[in-house]
Amino acid sequence: MNDIVIRAEHVSKLYRLGVINHGTLYRDLQSWWAKWRNLPDPNVSVSDHTSDRGAQSRLKGDIFHALDDVSFEVGQGEIVGIIGRNGAGKSTLLKVMSRITMPNSGFIGIRGRIASLLEVGTGFHPELTGRENVYLNGAILGMSRAEVRSKFDEIVEFAEIGEFIDTPVKRYSSGMYVRLAFAVAAHLEPEILLVDEVLAVGDVNFQNKCMGRMQEVTKAGRTIIFVSHNMTAISSICPKSILMADGKVAAMGDTADVIKAYLDRPEFGGTASYSVNPEDVEGKAVICRVAVLNEKDEASGTLELSKGFSVEVEYELREPLSGLSVGMQIMMEDGYTTLVSLSDPELDVGRLDTRPAGYYRARVKFPGYLLNTGTFYLRLGISSRFSIYSVAEGIRFDVEDNVGIIQMLGQQRKPSISAIQLPWEVEKLFLRDSEGVLK
Repeated sequence: MNDIVIRAEHVSKLYRLGVINHGTLYRDLQSWWAKWRNLPDPNVSVSDHTSDRGAQSRLKGDIFHALDDVSFEVGQGEIVGIIGRNGAGKSTLLKVMSRITMPNSGFIGIRGRIASLLEVGTGFHPELTGRENVYLNGAILGMSRAEVRSKFDEIVEFAEIGEFIDTPVKRYSSGMYVRLAFAVAAHLEPEILLVDEVLAVGDVNFQNKCMGRMQEVTKAGRTIIFVSHNMTAISSICPKSILMADGKVAAMGDTADVIKAYLDRPEFGGTASYSVNPEDVEGKAVICRVAVLNEKDEASGTLELSKGFSVEVEYELREPLSGLSVGMQIMMEDGYTTLVSLSDPELDVGRLDTRPAGYYRARVKFPGYLLNTGTFYLRLGISSRFSIYSVAEGIRFDVEDNVGIIQMLGQQRKPSISAIQLPWEVEKLFLRDSEGVLK
């Protein structure tokens, strides 16, 4: 029992929807004035719960149960993943663990110093330089100036921003923000590191670098709580995971079992399309409709291996946004991501252009034989350099082979991610004569 560093016992967190209490008089007056004029509250932020607004078990009157009787334990040196749909309570749980907010009931006991990386620039002062923010974060963690100085060179090298370390961080790009924030959190030796989906805005090479660093941290006996929608990342670094659903712990244990429980939930029940009423969802950008289309452009949950297919997404922008991209993941049943595609690639200069407010439709086409037979899950999101605005998931489709000779013989295809037909060249080098001699 002495190696338990996080213990949650019957933790609940409630929010009263519509109540004005934003922490500053100015924002409270803004909200009061909007309410008096019967206009939308400019400071309201309940987007994390929009996917669960229909779950009446969580919304009782004007009280929303963000967390409902959550209990679990995490041991020293463990990497524990937390997964679940948007609005399931993952981020709220991290905020309670990091003491940003307090539970309404229950208890979370923490043994050790915590560092949190919950969003881009967490704990940074925009007017201070990167160097000054490193020392500021060290002081917040209770470290002396000498301790921070001993780690400073490692932090700068990991973040890859050496020439900009004395530049105010308000001039940093989102990638620079993330690199420095993670480098500080991972190198200033907290006993417990809390990491939210923030790494999703970093480039692929840096994400891999962070995964390796988190594994190194746990070898030193430190504990990591990692929240992510990336099932491949969760599977690769987290031996143990927790599934959050409707504000509760729905499953806990071996990561493979938890991911299977996640994908087996009713919301992933075989639909090949996704749609919401935009009026029911708040946010700057909203995914309104997603459909998997067969070769005839018909929505279908069953696709033929040899035929091409498409994924179509419609989304609404409520205001002009820059750096925008629609991202798509196709996952296998074990949670591993088989394919990732962006409507606007990271290196495309045009991605920096501001996209006007309006209603958009985007489509990506896939050739036949790209995916092998099996069940696949689709997840889409709209993001910019700094934010993930909207996510659509719970889309499932099957790929079947109805024309292959293997199926005609009553056999199954060999398991693999792709069934793509690669070009082969066969060249005759020698022939064997009547005496069996190669010539």
